[in-house]
Amino acid sequence: MAAASSSDSDCGRAESNEASSKWLDAHYDPVANIHTFSSCLALADLHGDGEYKLVVGDLGPGGQHPRLKVLKGPTVLTESPLPALPAAAATFLMEQHEPRTPALALASGPCVYVYKNLRPYFKFSLPQLPPNPLEQDLWNQAKEDRIDPLTLKEMLEGIREKAEVPLSVQSLRFLQLELSEMEAFVSQHKSKSIKRQTVITTMTTLKKNLADEDAVSCLVLGTENKELLVLDPEAFIILAKDAVTSLCFGRYGREDNTLIMTTRGGGLIIKILKRTAVFVEGGGEAGPPPAQALKLNVPRKTRLYVDQTLREREAGTAMHRTFQTDLYLLRLRTARAYVQALESSLNPVSVTAREPLKLHAVVQGLGPTFKLTLHLQNTSAARPILGLLVCFLYNEVLYALPRAFFKVPLLVPGLSYPLETFVESLSDKGISDIIKVGRPLLVPRRGDSESEVDKAPTWLPGPGGCLQPPRPL
Repeated sequence: MAAASSSDSDCGRAESNEASSKWLDAHYDPVANIHTFSSCLALADLHGDGEYKLVVGDLGPGGQHPRLKVLKGPTVLTESPLPALPAAAATFLMEQHEPRTPALALASGPCVYVYKNLRPYFKFSLPQLPPNPLEQDLWNQAKEDRIDPLTLKEMLEGIREKAEVPLSVQSLRFLQLELSEMEAFVSQHKSKSIKRQTVITTMTTLKKNLADEDAVSCLVLGTENKELLVLDPEAFIILAKDAVTSLCFGRYGREDNTLIMTTRGGGLIIKILKRTAVFVEGGGEAGPPPAQALKLNVPRKTRLYVDQTLREREAGTAMHRTFQTDLYLLRLRTARAYVQALESSLNPVSVTAREPLKLHAVVQGLGPTFKLTLHLQNTSAARPILGLLVCFLYNEVLYALPRAFFKVPLLVPGLSYPLETFVESLSDKGISDIIKVGRPLLVPRRGDSESEVDKAPTWLPGPGGCLQPPRPL
C-alpha cells in the first residue's frame, strides 16, 4: 500500500509540473544520433510549402563522417554527407524569382558550401592571407639547403613566440614532428609555396536592400583573424571587409537603433540609424531581369515537328554517319588547301626556321598611282635577322615602280618594320596584273657555306602570295 501510494504521488507530481510548465513535450529521443552545436542549427521553409524544417549540420560521432540532416517533425527527411566538419549554418534568400525557396549555407574551415534544393550549388573560399616574411625566408633557405632542419625548427619557434603574423599550417605541422621525421618533411615540402589560410568561426545573414522577412540577404562571415566579410548573395564576392573585433546593436542613449563597433587597432565606431531612413528597393537591381521569371507561352507540338522527331529517331545512325563523312571531307579539303599554300608559298608566315618572318602588305590609292606598304616582322624569340633583301616581281608593261628593290635593315624580334614604295599603272585600258613580293637569294654572310646559301628559299610571299592593285578609276 505504501509503494502504491508513493507511485501515485510521483505521477501526480509529474502531471502537476507539466501543467505548470510553459513548454509542451512534443518529442524526446535520447538516441537520435545528432551531434552538433547551436551555430549548426537552422529553421527554414526549404520547399516553399509553408512548413518549416530543421536543418542540422551534424558533426558525426567523434567528429567523424559529418552529415547534413533535414528533419520534418521527429523524422529525418533527407541525409547527405558533408565534405568537412561544419562550423555554422544559415538559411537565406538569394534571389527575387519564384519560387521563393531559401538556400542553405554551411561554413566549414575556410569555405562556405551553399546548397539549393538540398543539392550542392556553390563553394566559396576565403582569400589567402600573406605569409610571414621571416617564415618565407626560412623556407627559402631550406629549399636551397642553406640551413638544416634543426636550425629551421629553432628559428620557427622563435618566430611563433614573438611575431604578430601567425605561422602557416605547414610550419606548425613541422614544429610538431620528432627529430627523426623532420628531414623527410623538409625534403617533401621545401619546394611548396607557403600558404596561410584563416577559417570561419561564425556566420549570420544581413538584409541586402529591404528589411522585409522575405527580402534577399547577404552572408556575413566572421573569421579567426578577426575580420568581418559580407558576401554578395548572387555573385558570391566580398562586398565589405573590415577588421572589426566586436559588434553591438541596440538602444544607446536616447537612440533606439545604434550600431557600435570596435576595430583591431583599438578604434571605436558608433553609427546611428536615421529616424527618417526609409528602406526601399533600389532602382537598378542586379541580376537577370524580372521578365526572365515569366513562363513562356510555348506553342503546341505541330505535325511537322512530330514527323521530324520520328525521322531523327529512325534514321539517327545514318544522319550521324553523313555528318561524320562531311566533317572528314571538310578536314581533308582544309589540309589540302594548307599544303597547297605551303607548296605555292601563299602563306604570309615563313615555314622555315632559318628565316622566321611574317609579311603583311597593304595597297592604298584609287589610281593610276598606288602606295604599296610592306610590314615585315621577325617572329623569332631572340635572334635578329640581318642581310635580308626584298624585291617586287611585276609586268613592266603594265606597272612602273620607282623603287622595286629594298635592302632591309636589322630586324629586331617582335617589331614591325614598314617598307613603302609607289606603283604606277601604265595601261590605258584598265588592265591589272599580279605583283609578287619576292626575296632574292640571301646575301652570303660570314660563316655560311655555299651549300647553305644555295638552299635558301628564292622568295618569301606576301598575303595570298601576290598583290593585285585595283584598276584605276
